[in-house]
Amino acid sequence: MLKDITLGQYFPGESAVHRLDPRLKIMLSVAYIVIVFLVKSFWGYGLVLLFTALTVGVSKVPVSYMLRGLKPIMFFIVLTAALNLFMTGGTAMLKWWVFTITYEGANLAAFMVLRLTFLIAGSSLLTLTTSPIALTDGIERLLSPFKRIGVPAHELAMMMTIALRFIPTLLEETDKIMKAQAARGADFQSGNLLKRARAMIPILIPLFVSAFRRADELATAMECRCYRGGEGRTRLKQLKYTRTDVFAALIMLAFTAGIVLINMTGVPV
Repeated sequence: MLKDITLGQYFPGESAVHRLDPRLKIMLSVAYIVIVFLVKSFWGYGLVLLFTALTVGVSKVPVSYMLRGLKPIMFFIVLTAALNLFMTGGTAMLKWWVFTITYEGANLAAFMVLRLTFLIAGSSLLTLTTSPIALTDGIERLLSPFKRIGVPAHELAMMMTIALRFIPTLLEETDKIMKAQAARGADFQSGNLLKRARAMIPILIPLFVSAFRRADELATAMECRCYRGGEGRTRLKQLKYTRTDVFAALIMLAFTAGIVLINMTGVPV
């Protein structure tokens, strides 16, 4: 299950999506997330599905790889759908025992499932097609205008990128610790919720120790390379917008206009 988490991992490639400017990809990802929340009908989500499918196809990231990233949150998706399905009032559609399913609840549950799915897919696509170094440069350049009011743009970008970079490492470390503890007779599946929580202690303690050790090693390595922050630093590759970036921005504008048009025309759910 831990290996199914794709957030923070980079999938190497030479597609048009990989070559987009990281600043543009970050802005497009934020716009995509906002658009997903603005959708009000299944026709709108159909357009979101078409846009997402085309983007994944152009990026050449395997669909199975994208779907694998949904497995770790499947429990939360099902739980959210169930809560909306059974706890939303309205016109009754089906009654069984103490449970009542309404038309409004069914619509809201379907909306929440689609929304969470698209949010995870869009967020994962950003990190899958952008290397950690490019992501750092993009975040720093986007935050650079706020330096005038004292925002540490370089430090924030560095922390965010390091956090994303070490997600796969910590997941791999957790998987190794769980296998080692299971080989020693640890049981993480049986028992009530309290017993399972107690069984996680032999995992959390070594994991925290390993995380602090890696943080100390990273700090030592950065000091040995004379790292002193972003002040006065130069870059080997300068970020420049290209025609491909302009074309991608126009596609996003057309996509946004389509969603707004669907919402304004009042297309029925």
